[in-house]
Amino acid sequence: MSASPLSPATVRTARTAVFTAFALNGAAFAAFASRVPDVKHELGLSAGQLGLTLLAASLGSVLGLPLSGWIVHHLGAARTLLGAAVVQSVGIVGVGIGVNGVDNRAVVMAGLFLVGMGTGIFDVGMNLEGASVERLLGRSIMPHFHAAFSGGTVASALVGAGLSYLHVPVAAHLLGVVVLLLVITPWFLRAFLPRSVETDEQGEEVKQKAGIGAAWLEPRTLLIGVVVLAAAFTEGTANDWVAVALSDGYGLERWVGVVGFAVFLSAMTAGRLVGTRVLDRRGRVPVLRVLFVSAVVGCVLVVFGGPVLAFVGAAVWGIGASLGFPVGMSAAADEPRRAAARMSVVSTIGYTAFLAGPPLLGFLGDHVGVLHSLLVVGAMAVIALLALPAVREPARQPAQAPAHH
Repeated sequence: MSASPLSPATVRTARTAVFTAFALNGAAFAAFASRVPDVKHELGLSAGQLGLTLLAASLGSVLGLPLSGWIVHHLGAARTLLGAAVVQSVGIVGVGIGVNGVDNRAVVMAGLFLVGMGTGIFDVGMNLEGASVERLLGRSIMPHFHAAFSGGTVASALVGAGLSYLHVPVAAHLLGVVVLLLVITPWFLRAFLPRSVETDEQGEEVKQKAGIGAAWLEPRTLLIGVVVLAAAFTEGTANDWVAVALSDGYGLERWVGVVGFAVFLSAMTAGRLVGTRVLDRRGRVPVLRVLFVSAVVGCVLVVFGGPVLAFVGAAVWGIGASLGFPVGMSAAADEPRRAAARMSVVSTIGYTAFLAGPPLLGFLGDHVGVLHSLLVVGAMAVIALLALPAVREPARQPAQAPAHH
């Protein structure tokens, strides 16, 4: 990698901007997720109908994710995120109108389609920017970026629980989120890496628009994608269904279910904050092996533990889901020259599972109940355990001198 002309202070400022991007995206995502029980109630949806409604967001992401690499290549991360935030905002407004304005599920689904598309493009852009900052800093910080995402979701979920308790309309809540999104995004994007440095970090291969297709044929990259797929499914299932499962399965108030969702998010955030130190001491594979097993244990407690132990299970589940996604991203970026292409593949696989898997759980919930449908998480964790060797750390290379940056 060529020496960076940027000062350490500039790189640190870019790091703060990436933290902000992750936190804001998490907050925007959890704003809707925290009101899913209210949306289900307001529109009178069954579990299967809710799953089909949420699938609209998945479809938007599935269409947006493959375009994200091309968009970032042509526009750069900053302009990509700005455009994605606008698309997200239009979709969020549409969701609010569909729920409280016209009481129309089709309008909600159209809004979710745009939210999914904007979120997918935003996510890939911020992860690529985070990988560039990580390489310039010369140390692993990706789990901390994802902890910022989780922190944003925790704060947003707690706000959502409070607003649900106060019976604040979903539309009013989401409109406030749009204002924050459109005000804060242009502010932090000014601190992103310059476009010239960004393209240098991506490497000549990516600038030539080569390598992404080849990355889809690499066995290790695809196995990392499997690990990320399982981790994303484990996390996404909780995001979409824990609040509903607790409220419907145990007859709790909807806002109490959202508190359970916040417990899950808080535990996941804590796991990501302390995760880098544990990974450095123990290595990726042993740590993820323990965490995926923990996710299964937590899920079982949520399903069979009763109203009290279900909250303990939500915390264990959150810790278990904390590191799979960021570690997968770091593993995809082990070779800097190929990092962007491989991260594009892994991100597409992971975010597709994150958004498409949980809605499909709704159809299963119609037959066995939402609570028991969560046991599918265990099957996904077993698949991840089989693919874990792919994320093993490469042989250590001599460290690059920080002075070059």
